[in-house]
Amino acid sequence: MDEKKIKIPYNKPFIVGQELYYIAQAVIEGQLAGDGPFTKRCHKWLEDNLGCRKALLTHSCTASLEMAAMLCGIQPEDEVIMPSFTFVSTANAFVLRGAVPVFVDIRPDTLNIDEKLIEQALSPKTRAIVPVHYAGVPCAMDEILEIARKNKLYVIEDAAQSLLSTYKDRFLGTIGHLGCLSFHETKNIISGEGGALLINDDMFCERGEVIREKGTNRSQFFRGEVDKYTWVDIGSSYLPSELVSAFLFAQMEQADKIIRTRNRIFQTYLYLLRPLESEGKLRLPFVGNESSNNGHIFYIIVSSLEQRDGLIKYLNSHGIKAIFHYVPLHSSPAGRKYGRASGEMKQTNSLSDRLVRLPLYYGMKDDEVYLVTEHISNFFKG
Repeated sequence: MDEKKIKIPYNKPFIVGQELYYIAQAVIEGQLAGDGPFTKRCHKWLEDNLGCRKALLTHSCTASLEMAAMLCGIQPEDEVIMPSFTFVSTANAFVLRGAVPVFVDIRPDTLNIDEKLIEQALSPKTRAIVPVHYAGVPCAMDEILEIARKNKLYVIEDAAQSLLSTYKDRFLGTIGHLGCLSFHETKNIISGEGGALLINDDMFCERGEVIREKGTNRSQFFRGEVDKYTWVDIGSSYLPSELVSAFLFAQMEQADKIIRTRNRIFQTYLYLLRPLESEGKLRLPFVGNESSNNGHIFYIIVSSLEQRDGLIKYLNSHGIKAIFHYVPLHSSPAGRKYGRASGEMKQTNSLSDRLVRLPLYYGMKDDEVYLVTEHISNFFKG
């Protein structure tokens, strides 16, 4: 439909604090390239609030995943375990190193990788497991870590959607060897484009800085640890500009407020749509007891692909931008070329066809939530 007719968008980027003031401050202070004062403040915020060993801002979560692949020494023909129900960057980061993504089916409750299917997907070539915390809901990390320990594998958390969500009182992204965050404009805490690599094992700290700085020891030079900097390893230019970091730091200062607001909207959806779930019309998102939710995505599961497409079309016709989510990677042209599926992928195929994401953004008003749920109810009434 005509996007101009959309009254309630799926997402709306927002300003919540001193974003514009900090951007102006960065310009006045005269350092716009990466690793300036605001970048350092963001690093400190992540380290202090999440408890990782080291945080490194990047220009995207994709960049963080690419760095993680390099840090883990992923080589051609290595295999990396991951769900198929994820964004392409999860796989691309490892395909770029010549590795083979091995896609594992998801659980029907959380839509996360099914930990019970991981071991049958392993081979002598397996080097890492990449759990993706869908919608900010944690994977079964205890079981995944135990599988990794027994098989001497790295664990790289794709926590793109998961900032400030927890698993058994630990923040997602800080549980595996490495964690990757996103600050894309569709996420909870935003900088337009942006990401971060969370390093949770000391052995990666020094090399992580080198890879991020184009393979040079520039960070050590600026700390006075070497008398000059030079090319010492592989790497690329993964730093965000100071303007991005300035915007992001203002959002970080208001992170608790943003998460509370999103969770309130999430809970309102739950309350208003519960009757439809009780009637068997749809299924609501999983809410676990061992985690805290960051309110990133509110989705519903309907009965069929045809019903999903019909509901999306109906909501769009009433000015409400609802959307589906991932086309499973194992069924994509590149997924078939570069990766392989382990097993039938029954849940992935079924759930991806039936999922609808509803509008949820900071600043969304209660009457907008009521309107969305009213139209959903009207759709099911026929």
